Amino acid sequence: MKQAAMELFEEQGFEETTAVQIAKRARVTARTFFRYFPDKEEILFADAHVLDEALVQELRQTPDLTNPLEAVTRTLAGYDWEKLGSRDIQHRRAQMIAANPRLLERDLIKQHQMADGFRRVLCERGIDPDIAELAAGTGSQIFRTAYRKWLESNDNTDLTTITETVMSLLSAIVPWPATQHP
Repeated sequence: MKQAAMELFEEQGFEETTAVQIAKRARVTARTFFRYFPDKEEILFADAHVLDEALVQELRQTPDLTNPLEAVTRTLAGYDWEKLGSRDIQHRRAQMIAANPRLLERDLIKQHQMADGFRRVLCERGIDPDIAELAAGTGSQIFRTAYRKWLESNDNTDLTTITETVMSLLSAIVPWPATQHP
């Protein structure tokens, strides 16, 4: 059904595509469609819960949390994102989401939920709650930027390398050590 939905979204636009059309293209009944997806938007986010659980579990098993920000970004960058589909498919999905305010809102909520899962794990592992919140939120945003650059890239640079490059940009906006104010 996902492939049928993506084809229709690209052919006639997200807003113009109905769940019934997706079901018909996928050769299932509308009832079957709604058994798997509560709405057509959910097709684009169907794997989010499983993905969140896998990433949170990966962070939970990370042996060294000395640098929680690095642990979060490495967890995200180290995941095999191509299991979700080719870069091209993921890029087209990302463009579709970015072009639709409802989808973008849903995507941002899912990203916030993932960051919150990271925050909880960091706290469980003894990281100060304020540091855990900053590391989870900042790490998620760093990765979001790296992921976008990776999707838009025309070369074979791996996601980990791009994430490390984006991470290094922090020094340009956050001088380290922080400037002391009198």
